[in-house]
Amino acid sequence: MRGKTLLIRLAALAVCVAVAATMMVIGRGHTLYFDNKTIEDYQGQEYRAFERVVVTVKGEQIAKLGKRERGMATWIGQSFKMTLEITENKGDEPYIKEVSIQLPYGVDGIIINLPAYLADLPEDAWFSEFVPMVEEEPGEEDLPGEGDEFGLEDDMGLEGDLGV
Repeated sequence: MRGKTLLIRLAALAVCVAVAATMMVIGRGHTLYFDNKTIEDYQGQEYRAFERVVVTVKGEQIAKLGKRERGMATWIGQSFKMTLEITENKGDEPYIKEVSIQLPYGVDGIIINLPAYLADLPEDAWFSEFVPMVEEEPGEEDLPGEGDEFGLEDDMGLEGDLGV
């Protein structure tokens, strides 16, 4: 009986280790944001936003970005691949660019500035971490007489004793 229990526990442990190893290979999920925004002054140069960028991931169009717009996708794993259909200026013919990016393991929200990335700038120019803004809820103001329902809170020593 003892040997059977030990065998079942070892099998359960092996299943847990196998699931953990599989998840490590698959990778973690990421939320990717694509910016089509001009970088004003990076080492003395300006990198202008494209007229239009169509972002396709796994054969599905996920964003059609004009100037100063942001798109979003979710991805599981560390090797991200997308196809960009780029129109640089109004009236230009679009061209296709295949992109593959290695994503950092410890970052969930990743912002990729497409004009900077496609200009082959260093990672610090096109990569940033998305940090959501936390809005503080307005606190309740202390109102007079808040401690007692009728506002009789020990004003004249009468609290709870009305002489009855």
